[in-house]
Parts: sequence; structure tokens; C-alpha cells
Amino acid sequence: MQFTVTDAPARERFEARDEAGAVVGSVTYQLTGSIIAYTHTEVDPAYEGKGLGSTLARAVLDDARSKGRTVVPICPFLSDWVIKHPEYESIVVRSTRKIK
Repeated sequence: MQFTVTDAPARERFEARDEAGAVVGSVTYQLTGSIIAYTHTEVDPAYEGKGLGSTLARAVLDDARSKGRTVVPICPFLSDWVIKHPEYESIVVRSTRKIK
């Protein structure tokens, strides 16, 4: 299954759409200058376990890297995902505490 992830800055979120164009997941954020804080990841229950969360994580982190942003992963899912993908550690601030 293919997903398309795009930034929706007016909504302060990235949206994942399925092949039919329906929104099936999102990552909300707060942007301040060159610092982006990812606050929440949501995946439609019908798509859980199908790689959508990882697709979203990779897309938002690649976007931040390409724009020279520093990432604050407030969202527990993204914070845990980055630990498993050390190739993104260089853009992630780790001096903040995780909020649960």
C-alpha cells in the first residue's frame, strides 16, 4: 500500500493519504523559527501495523532535515522511533523530557 505525506501548514500538521486520497494519519507540530516540535502522531486504526507510522515518521524527519530544522520529539511514538533510527539523531534535541 502506498501513502502520500504532505505538509498542511495551515493545520500545523503533516497528513498521510491513502491511494484514494483519504487522510489516514497525521503528525501535528509547532514550528518556532528553525525548531519544530512534533506533538502527536495519529494513525487510522484500519492502517495500524501496516507501516504508516514509520512512513509518517520518516517523512516528517526527512522534511526537517532538508530544511535545516532542529527536532523536538514530544510525541512518544516519534521519540521512540528516533531511538530505533539513529540516522536522525543529529537533528534531534535530546535534552528535553518526554511527556507522557
